[in-house]
Amino acid sequence: MHDLLELAISTADVAGVMLIDKRPADLRVAATKSSPTDVVTEMDQAAEKLIIERIRASRPGDAFLGEEGGEAAGVSGVRWIIDPIDGTVNYLYGLPDWAVSIAAEVDGEVVAGVVAVPTRGELYTAARGEGAYLVHRDGSTEKLRCNSGVPLERALIATGFGYFAQRRARQAEVLLGVLPRVRDIRRAGSAAVDLCSVASGRVDGYFERGPQLWDIAAGGLIVQEAGGTIGGLHGRPASVELTIAAGPGLYGPLHDLLAPLAPERD
Repeated sequence: MHDLLELAISTADVAGVMLIDKRPADLRVAATKSSPTDVVTEMDQAAEKLIIERIRASRPGDAFLGEEGGEAAGVSGVRWIIDPIDGTVNYLYGLPDWAVSIAAEVDGEVVAGVVAVPTRGELYTAARGEGAYLVHRDGSTEKLRCNSGVPLERALIATGFGYFAQRRARQAEVLLGVLPRVRDIRRAGSAAVDLCSVASGRVDGYFERGPQLWDIAAGGLIVQEAGGTIGGLHGRPASVELTIAAGPGLYGPLHDLLAPLAPERD
């Protein structure tokens, strides 16, 4: 597990440096995915290629699941779940909240996760059962802990929105039911960054319909190792249908606020 974490850390660091240093001044959309606003840049593709090649050089028998490259089978029981740029629109526009997310899964369980936020000089890490940490640009390290004991009406909640107009309209309806019941809402534009914000206490909770496994695999472990909970509605796991994350004492009330609003429906 420690070897997997160290490899994820070093690889995320190299990818983050490349994404900053080699970002072209005239960066353009290379392709679109689910809709015209769901974009892929040439740097998404270059970063995923770098990450996979670097990990494969050390561990040739491992499997991969990447946002841009799909799945590649392996024989070792280890699978790497990669989002080379979570928050591509932020990256495209020069906004700071985008991340490199790398998780290592062993026999179906995520055991190591790293989320690098290069523009902020922050590296979030977690190993199963060993806590979550934030490493700053100057090398200082702090152990992460979710906020606890926050009542719903004083909770700062992060969320995100989908790429289809119909889904965004429905998410706006859900937000109408949430906003009057909480302190306020924040929208950063990266699920991985939002989850790390829960883990570090920068926000109290998070919910979103739409994040894929590569968006939440590393950040979800970081939340759990920081003492928080991540899941879906009615005991289901976090998924593309709905992901909820919060610290102790808030997860239940946030879940119960969302459930009657039908947040899984488009």
